[in-house]
Amino acid sequence: METQNLRRGITAVGFDFDHTLGIDNKLERVAFLQLLDAACEQGGHCIGTLVQEIERIDALLANQRAGLFTIETAVERFMRDRGAREPASWIERYKDMCVDMVAAFVIPQPDARDVLRKIRERGIRCGILTNGWSPLQQHKAMRVGFDGPIVVSADLGVQKPERAAFEALARALAAPIEEIAYVGDTPALDVAGSVQAGMIGVWLDAEDVKYPADLPRPTEVIHNLTELLSLV
Repeated sequence: METQNLRRGITAVGFDFDHTLGIDNKLERVAFLQLLDAACEQGGHCIGTLVQEIERIDALLANQRAGLFTIETAVERFMRDRGAREPASWIERYKDMCVDMVAAFVIPQPDARDVLRKIRERGIRCGILTNGWSPLQQHKAMRVGFDGPIVVSADLGVQKPERAAFEALARALAAPIEEIAYVGDTPALDVAGSVQAGMIGVWLDAEDVKYPADLPRPTEVIHNLTELLSLV
């Protein structure tokens, strides 16, 4: 598709957050490690070496992000397995810890604020569709000065790459789905999901990697957010 055609057709832009607008530097992993330390102080125990604990935490988070269970279930399961008293009582503590860590851990992409401002100045609406949980994802978005609608998978009950997630973003943006460019770094979740939903899928390939041959191709490829301005 020609760039000029994209300019004429786009009325809204959707963004992934993590590794697209910003990087959270394993914030949720660190919060789980802090829970582990707190549990051990209260008579709990590790169930492996620290390296093994990190592997288990990453697997737990991956399953939670894939929609197999909620963050609340993940925290309760984690603390119960490590012998913590009243495992469910740690849920809100974990969530508060994550939110409090955002300012120190989440780093915006260097051009994110400028690109978002210029897109808004062109009269194009912006929204975020992200797999994750509230209010963490909203606080991450605040780090880049984002003030548009933020659609979070845990609130929807569906995850990217499901079509229903992208349809929810279209409703939040009040724009036809075929007039929305969706920008993300993950081929399967962001690009293939948005293209199959009928959006203009823009792959942010910031690391110059090979796109999987078995997935629908992106409509456009950019290597930094500033390149998005040539499309809108």
